[in-house]
Amino acid sequence: MFEFKGILSLYAGESPLGGRDRIALLAKIGELGSIAAAARAVNMSYKGAWDAVDAMNNLAHEPLVLRAVGGRSGGGAQLTPRARRLIEMFRTIETEQQRLVTLLSSMEPATHDDIELVRRFMMRTSARNQLAGTVVMVESGAVNDVVELAIQGGQRIVATVTSDSTKSLGLVPGKQAFALIKASSVLIGLPGDALRLSARNQLAGTISKMTHGAVNTEVAIQLPNGNVIVAIVTEASADALQLAEGLEVVAIVKASSIILATVD
Repeated sequence: MFEFKGILSLYAGESPLGGRDRIALLAKIGELGSIAAAARAVNMSYKGAWDAVDAMNNLAHEPLVLRAVGGRSGGGAQLTPRARRLIEMFRTIETEQQRLVTLLSSMEPATHDDIELVRRFMMRTSARNQLAGTVVMVESGAVNDVVELAIQGGQRIVATVTSDSTKSLGLVPGKQAFALIKASSVLIGLPGDALRLSARNQLAGTISKMTHGAVNTEVAIQLPNGNVIVAIVTEASADALQLAEGLEVVAIVKASSIILATVD
């Protein structure tokens, strides 16, 4: 069952200026006249608040917050007219957005499925392989985390990402996410080869299409679950493995070669 949530963000060109959290920080700065007090009010660290203000000022190409430096207990801050207009505009749009969310929530379940599919289509990336899935496991480490994703048909994909990325993407069991894999990062093996590989991801499938070039060959591998994963190999490798349409192969991907993405 779908649950619709509206997340609104402002952009300066292609760069995100901020969303609800940063707008809330701006509003509190205007109300309290202090970055430190505003940070406490919105449950943000003092450093995080200063970094957010610096980022917003830079992205807006003009000051949004004017401040007098005086340490944690001194100085002050005030909003520029531009910042106050941004807050007012954001709140107006957010109100209209909530009306849309309410409308979408009242629609039939079949419509929800269509909206989810359109949402996936809106993601643009240079990675040839985009596999949608659900996070089923997160193994935390000191620096990197191991994230396991269940994709269509029950197959699993394992990715290694930094702990910071896990937090910023909100990667927890049940979270919808995408595995992005460059075609050049996909190796091809043959089933039954007596090779022991350290690569965590070994997906069995059948070659559905081959496109030959002067140097490289593009190989599309149909997985049993309906997904297709594309690999780029040299013509020499394609010949050595005797790759052909209909041949059963294994797509091999290192966990560190997978980028995880979410669409909020």
